[in-house]
Formats: sequence, structure tokens, C-alpha cells
Amino acid sequence: MKLTVVGCSGSFPSADSACSSYLVEADGFRLLLDMGNGALGELQRHIGLYDLDAIFLSHLHADHCIDMCAYFVARYYRHEGGRCAPIPVYGPEGTEQRLTTAYADTPSASSMSEVFDFHTVKPGAFDIGPFSVRTEKVCHPVEAYGIRLEHGGRSLTYSGDTGACEALDELASGTDLFLCEAAFTHGKENIPDLHLNGREAGESARRAGAGRLVLTHIPPWTDPQVNLADAREVFSGPAELAAAGATYEV
Repeated sequence: MKLTVVGCSGSFPSADSACSSYLVEADGFRLLLDMGNGALGELQRHIGLYDLDAIFLSHLHADHCIDMCAYFVARYYRHEGGRCAPIPVYGPEGTEQRLTTAYADTPSASSMSEVFDFHTVKPGAFDIGPFSVRTEKVCHPVEAYGIRLEHGGRSLTYSGDTGACEALDELASGTDLFLCEAAFTHGKENIPDLHLNGREAGESARRAGAGRLVLTHIPPWTDPQVNLADAREVFSGPAELAAAGATYEV
């Protein structure tokens, strides 16, 4: 599997990165995990606008899904070559309604489903293209899911947005690469069931026995180097910060 960080800023885009969006490729199949603010523009640095095969939305906060409205425009109103066939979109219950409401002026109440083939995510196991997928509900104020992808004997786990929870540790158990949010700073913010800090992300990676930790979803007001140092204090494996444009072979 190849992972490309399209965007990794938390809450809103930074000067250096769009919000959460991660491209995972295997056997020619291209799966996008989240499409937050600014992600659609950055995605086109890596692949063509119509080259995606499926999209997974971890939850329906704007910094993880709002550029789906722009992508609707690109797919629905494409004149050259005709309207795009529906692409599979996996998201929490209510994803279609959320995007339709956010766009606010679709031609009809069902226009989103003309270019997006919506599938409701629940905890469980299923396949997306060549990927064996497992999803678990994590701790966040809205319905939110972490996702584990396996292919060719290798695994990648993405936390989405979450506070510390056993479900995340189990999902990431033995994973080769753990792409984990670390929005908060240890000793500064202490809001349960919302976000992880760097230390908590490191502790989750240690409990899971992850092979490699990549910290992401760090908002512009948080010092990423502090979070990385905190994670390294409790996790002895390789740990680094996600950066827009970075790629990983898993």
C-alpha cells in the first residue's frame, strides 16, 4: 500500500496544509480517507480529479468532509465526457443529508446520490476494492469511526478524530503504520472524548504494538514538536509528524 498525505491540519487549514485527507493506493485502486477543507485542490497535485475509486469519511465535521461539496460540483456538472458515474462513498449515517445541507442548493434532494453511491458505515468488516477493511466507532462528539486497511499482509490504521478509547487500541493492534490524531497538548487541554494529545497517541501506539506512528490532525495553534516529543516519551518505535505531500510505503 502507498499512503499519501493530502492534508493533515486539524480544525482548519494551516499555511502549509489542507485539512485531513489521505490517499491510499494498492493494485491501481485509489481510496481517499476524508476530504476536509482545501483537500480537493491538494488532491489534484497527486492524481487526476476523476481518478478516485472510493471515498471513506470518518465523520461529518467540516474539517473532514466539507470539500465533498466541491467534489460534487466537479462530478455533477462535468460537461466534457458527461456526468461522472457514482463513486462509492462510505460514511456515518446521514452523510448524504449532511452534504446536501452543507451545499444548500443542489438541483434536487437526491442530486448528491446521482454522483455519490452512499454506504452507511457501522462497526464491522468489509472490503473496499482490494482492501480488507475494519471499522470501529471511536470517542468523539459526533458519530465517528477509525478504519484499518489490510492488503498483502500489511496494515494501516487511521484514527479519525477521537479521544482515548479501547476501541482504537484494538483497531490498531499490530498495525504496521498508525496514522493517529494528536490535536491537543499534554497538560494544556483536557476534554474527554474529543481529541488525543501527543502523549495519548504515543500511549495508544504502545498498547497496540504499532510498528510506526505518524501524528496528524494537529491544528495551527498547537506546537507539533511538543506533541511529537510527548509521543516519543512513551512510544519507543519510529514516530514522526505527518506533512502535506509526504508518502509512505506500507
